[in-house]
Amino acid sequence: MTAFRAVLLLAILNVLSYQKCAAFVPSKVSPTRGIASRPKAYLNVNEHVPMRVPLKNGATQLYASGILDEQMQETTSQSSELSPIKAALTKAGLMTFVVSMCVALPITLAPPALLYKANILSRTRKEKVSLRIGQFCTRWLMRLIPFAKVEVLNDDRDVSPNPPEPSIWVCNHSSMLDLFVLLATDKKMRGKDKRPIKIIYWKDLEKNPINKIFFRMCGFFPVEMEDNGSGNANQYKRSSFKALLKGIRQAFEDGFDIGILPEGQINPSPETGLQPVFPGAFSLARMSKRPIRMMGMHGLNHLWNIDGMNVTGRNIKVRAYPYNLCAKSGDEFVESFNKVVGTFGASGEDRADWQAWLNGDAWKEMAANKKKLEEEKESKKIEIAEEPPKQTTA
Repeated sequence: MTAFRAVLLLAILNVLSYQKCAAFVPSKVSPTRGIASRPKAYLNVNEHVPMRVPLKNGATQLYASGILDEQMQETTSQSSELSPIKAALTKAGLMTFVVSMCVALPITLAPPALLYKANILSRTRKEKVSLRIGQFCTRWLMRLIPFAKVEVLNDDRDVSPNPPEPSIWVCNHSSMLDLFVLLATDKKMRGKDKRPIKIIYWKDLEKNPINKIFFRMCGFFPVEMEDNGSGNANQYKRSSFKALLKGIRQAFEDGFDIGILPEGQINPSPETGLQPVFPGAFSLARMSKRPIRMMGMHGLNHLWNIDGMNVTGRNIKVRAYPYNLCAKSGDEFVESFNKVVGTFGASGEDRADWQAWLNGDAWKEMAANKKKLEEEKESKKIEIAEEPPKQTTA
């Protein structure tokens, strides 16, 4: 009983600490957090047309047009507004879920930890079992405590090889609930046979004891760097970065995929587009010669955002895209991530040309149009320069 009280007290303290600590990256992290280089422009949200896409169950999902048109704003407003009573009940359910997770994880992770210390479980087996335990706990607690309505969008066009190839998964980051929802929906979103994902996270997140227990048991990758403020270049500890690359290579060999959040921090306003996106995932994919896969989440900020549990809605959508990203440069990765995942994160709907952005056709078209425009500008400059000067009469 004393041990149970101690665990319960620890869980309550963790709920309070979670108000200032994201599931992946804390709110105080600058946009340069992560494996980054230079930022790109925000999402351009007014360039889509509607289409319908067949789903597995034979139904169709409407992938809507421009994110900020009046109809989308009205739909978003209706879906995100809750009455004060419903908002209070939803918040109570959310807090109960977090407390339950803080109690369940240490208890359920204890057996594999003991078996690993006794040399009965290997390191790889311990990590895979721990990740499955985390997925099981989140999935069933979200069913038992239905504080959110989660919709998983998938279709029958997944062309992934079987068995699946090692991949690098990238996703937007809008809430402190991101990790929980990804764990709960992973089986349905990516499929039963997909490789488990190891997440790259900022080491300071281990100041939260539940994070530390779970992340270390799953073998997630901490990166040590200075919290040197927004807009400043990252200052890595070289030993940490070298260990990260070595660990990633080993993770691929052990049967894991890698997960990265290219925004590097929680997005305070996902409805207006992404935070500056960094091409570190592309650099990692190029070095490891592994493909990039995309996931998107929408609506989690209505439950738990950068300011805390300010509940304004309970509808969540998650999406895993069925194709590899065919990007040839960091700039193309950043633009494609903005267009595909940024659109879904803002509206919960896919843009009509998402396939063209994944297979590289949209980028080629944009580059061709840009080149044509530059040539036209240069041609006009030459014409102006070749015009004879006008003669003036005395």
